[in-house]
Amino acid sequence: LVKTHNLLTTRNYIFGYHPHGIMGLGAFCNFSTEATGVGQKFPGIRPYLATLAGNFRMPILRDYLMSGGICPVNRDSIDYILSKNGSGNAIVIVVGGAAESLNCTPGKNSVTLKNRKGFVKLALRHGADLVPVYSFGENEVYKQVIFEEGSWGRWVQKKFQKHIGFAPCIFHGRGLFSSNTWGLLPYSKPITTVVGEPITIPKIDNPSQQDVDFYHSMYVDSLIKLFDKYKSRFGLPETEVLEVN
Repeated sequence: LVKTHNLLTTRNYIFGYHPHGIMGLGAFCNFSTEATGVGQKFPGIRPYLATLAGNFRMPILRDYLMSGGICPVNRDSIDYILSKNGSGNAIVIVVGGAAESLNCTPGKNSVTLKNRKGFVKLALRHGADLVPVYSFGENEVYKQVIFEEGSWGRWVQKKFQKHIGFAPCIFHGRGLFSSNTWGLLPYSKPITTVVGEPITIPKIDNPSQQDVDFYHSMYVDSLIKLFDKYKSRFGLPETEVLEVN
């Protein structure tokens, strides 16, 4: 977990996490556990990783998620944390969601962001600062079968995504006893999560589409700058370009 700027405990934040990867391991390890010392690096900031509300309908899993400060990624939960829980809160939203997970594969750095603006509107309604976050290596820990647009496989994935909320992926990692066998354990690849500079967001009770578009554009630019600044430090060539879809 790499800290680039201090965060004020008098403000609330929405962290936009990219990319989703298969399981969002960087998001979970860095913001739902103290494995990398998030509490020491951002003292006074309480991170809440947001995930699909359907996960909270399953006994045991629900309690496990809640023990890590994970909350449903719905308006009621986010409104409560950002308006009735004081300051120093940071909602971590994996912006690309299921759609982004369908395109994650080793060697590819792309995000689903162009038409993802709901998190910006939430930030404006609450006056919560936006913080771009990029995890280098998130796409390297699993291998996935990628179905091309228009194929039957992609059609099935999109149907699941539309009606159930998640998209089934055909993927594999390493085996339990050997990296030469297939399994569900992630490959032994580093994931480095870089937390960027916060973007100051004004509080607007009823933001217009123009307001949302303006701050969304600022956010996209900040994410690209963050990627470009740190890509060579974490194993990517200077020529690597972040693909924004």
